[in-house]
Amino acid sequence: MDNLSEKTLTSKLIYDGRVIKYFLDTVELPDGKTAEREIVRHPGGVCIAALDSDNCLYFVRQFRYPYMEITLELPAGKLEKGSTPLENGKRELREETGCEGYSFISLGQLYPSTGYTDEIIHLYACRVKSVGEQSPDEDEFLNCVRIPLAEAVGMVLNNRIPDAKTQTAVLKLDALLRSGKI
Repeated sequence: MDNLSEKTLTSKLIYDGRVIKYFLDTVELPDGKTAEREIVRHPGGVCIAALDSDNCLYFVRQFRYPYMEITLELPAGKLEKGSTPLENGKRELREETGCEGYSFISLGQLYPSTGYTDEIIHLYACRVKSVGEQSPDEDEFLNCVRIPLAEAVGMVLNNRIPDAKTQTAVLKLDALLRSGKI
């Protein structure tokens, strides 16, 4: 079958939250039949792999309520209207770690779960220019942790970092550095 596309017939807003919107859509399938699709609409996010002169990355530890555990992640946040993904990433890096970066490069985009959400996470890497004070959001409690890139790669491969955006950014950055492309 050449055409795999689905056509939206109806879209009903079920929940309109602060961060997400939840829709129930009816679609026409490629064979002409119909089906329902539950969709979580999300404004998208950004994640920054900030590497210092010692080849250490800056991570944050924070409690993640859906998993009821403390996770280790690269600095990240949701996209805010009126600014680009890179501008959002620079802001999140500064707020969460106190780092100012330079030589930003794109590591591409990540679709965290293609089955039910339209969220896109923009991944970037940069070098650390300076480190100052953290200034997290009022409802954000986190600790900044500095980890050598090689150790972070090992942590990803040993499943000690389960966060998808962090895994992807760490491994992509490592691969690009090893290949001499950055």
